[in-house]
Amino acid sequence: MRTCVLVVLLGACGVAILELVREQTGTPGFFVGLGLALLPVAPLVATFRWVGRAAPHPWAQVAFCFGWGACAAALIAILANSFATQWIAAATADPSDADQLGSVAIAPVVEESAKAAALLLVFLFRRRQFTGPSDGFVMAGFTATGFAFTENILYLGNAFDEDVENGAGVLNSVTAATFFVRGVMSPFAHPLFTVATGLGFGAAALAVRRTRRIGLPLLGLGSAMGLHALWNSSSDLGESGFYVVYGCVMVPVFGLLAWLAVLIRRRRLRAVAGELALYAAAGWLGPAEVPALVSMPARSLARALARSTGGRPAGRAVALYEADAAALALLRHRARSGGPAREPDFAGRERELLRRLWLRRATAGPALSRAAVLEDLLPPWFDPLRPLDGPAPGLVPGPRRSGPVPSAMTAGPP
Repeated sequence: MRTCVLVVLLGACGVAILELVREQTGTPGFFVGLGLALLPVAPLVATFRWVGRAAPHPWAQVAFCFGWGACAAALIAILANSFATQWIAAATADPSDADQLGSVAIAPVVEESAKAAALLLVFLFRRRQFTGPSDGFVMAGFTATGFAFTENILYLGNAFDEDVENGAGVLNSVTAATFFVRGVMSPFAHPLFTVATGLGFGAAALAVRRTRRIGLPLLGLGSAMGLHALWNSSSDLGESGFYVVYGCVMVPVFGLLAWLAVLIRRRRLRAVAGELALYAAAGWLGPAEVPALVSMPARSLARALARSTGGRPAGRAVALYEADAAALALLRHRARSGGPAREPDFAGRERELLRRLWLRRATAGPALSRAAVLEDLLPPWFDPLRPLDGPAPGLVPGPRRSGPVPSAMTAGPP
């Protein structure tokens, strides 16, 4: 029921926002803006998928975040910004000051709050899938990418309409200048703002104290609003204001977040490797599977190998096996570092993930092992026929492939 309500809500918001944008830009401008706004979407989506591939997110969750940003958040922003600007203009009798104040003071608060609502919903109702800064980074990026997509349609459509009225050429047109600024120089602007909010929610997911779970998202949201306000005010800081803010603030912050994305990804893969080695020692995974599960090229190769022999169902089984293995490793890593307060349902969740791995191991295990061999990931001393020395501390041996799944699979994290 909750899913149906969300789908209907986002669909209604999408129809409403597209109609509002079409009314402001005109039909030709709408389609021109739509075509140009699509161009930056693919690189941004690929970037955030790359960050989150260590522990892939469900497509439904990613689609919800993108849809919320493109439909619900955009609709809230355009209505609230228009109302606030009109109210300020009526109160001050100065439309130019109203536009400036709305851009610097109203728009950052409204837009970042609307985008943060998607993260809040996932944080409250899908807490199991919100496990740390990486999840906040990815979900905030997809939400902001959807929002920027709809906003670019509006700006580019209005620019095209202005060029049609003035009879401007292609090279000296407002449309070309708008696309260069929004699609080439700063396609990362909205994702950069909202990622600050996502990192706040991600840190809150790891916090034990209630004050931190509330304060960290608010701190991230305040940082996003501040960056957004500074960016919007750059055009009012003189002729060189935009370039100063872009070069001295936006580019360094973007570089910092890019470094942070790489660091988060590496740490996640390192945590997955360490925890899965324990499950392999206990017999739940093949020893050759672990190197493949912590290598993105080997994961892709394993899916391709499974599809070549068993078709799309086999490839899907390997993909689910990889996602469950990463989720299992990160679950144990959080329980090890945070204790029962952070993962109170560790035993039940671990049992569920281990059962799903066991059901797909016959298909995924050989594909991953073969991928590890083909990618040359196994060390020279690796002996596939060497028997296990025994289970790792805190784990009971895994089941045989032909035997039933035991009811109590592990003893919990040490």
